[in-house]
Amino acid sequence: MLRQGKYVRIAGIMTHDEILYGRLRLWQPDEGPRVNMDTVLLAAYVRPRSRGRSVFVELGSATGAVALMLALRFPEKLQILGLEIQPELEELALRNCLENGLTDRVSFRRMDLREHRALPPASFDGLVVNPPYEEEGRGRKSPVSTVSIARQGTCCTLRDVADASFWLLKTGGRFFAVLRADRAAEFLTLMNERKITPKRLKFVHPRAGKRANLFLVEGVKEAGSGLIVEPPLFVHEDTGEYTADLLKAYEPEGLPCL
Repeated sequence: MLRQGKYVRIAGIMTHDEILYGRLRLWQPDEGPRVNMDTVLLAAYVRPRSRGRSVFVELGSATGAVALMLALRFPEKLQILGLEIQPELEELALRNCLENGLTDRVSFRRMDLREHRALPPASFDGLVVNPPYEEEGRGRKSPVSTVSIARQGTCCTLRDVADASFWLLKTGGRFFAVLRADRAAEFLTLMNERKITPKRLKFVHPRAGKRANLFLVEGVKEAGSGLIVEPPLFVHEDTGEYTADLLKAYEPEGLPCL
């Protein structure tokens, strides 16, 4: 699923990696936010509207992995803007976009999502986000600043994400996120407060018989109530092998949608 290339020095130690069985190649920091299963699951969970072309925004795009994966999955349907606060990551995202030949469908902008009002309201048909898993001051802070910003809420909270999403999405716009399962109640409450109604929910478990550690959610801005809780996704079989359901996330079709 990910094959690591040789190390090179580009303003620090970087790796050049093959993602999605080689369909995408990414420069990533050796120490910093890197593609992991959460990244792939989020991109695999997204479903744009069935007709016409949609314009999506990603909050906190890091090195561009999710935006680029979505451009590969939906070449005729999506135009994507990635917002990233960290200049070194935005530069890597731009490089990855160029080297993968996706500049006609994906662009990146250096921006703090807390300053979302710098963009026109109701500008986007869809939004994707992998929010920081910890609030600032909770958990053990990473000594690597790029990790701390991406994973530990140094520069934004879940409330900031909800506020930005409400501002940026059109009425009827689709919202997609992945987050740690023990924050599900908090996050779904914030979504509802910002009039982003949860419509589809999937919990991710390490294996059968273990509690969920992640969840995926799709919401729709200013939609009526009605939530579909999809069958859970198990990552590993009892043998330790990846499940067939998990491996679907790495294929062009992505995860099935009920």
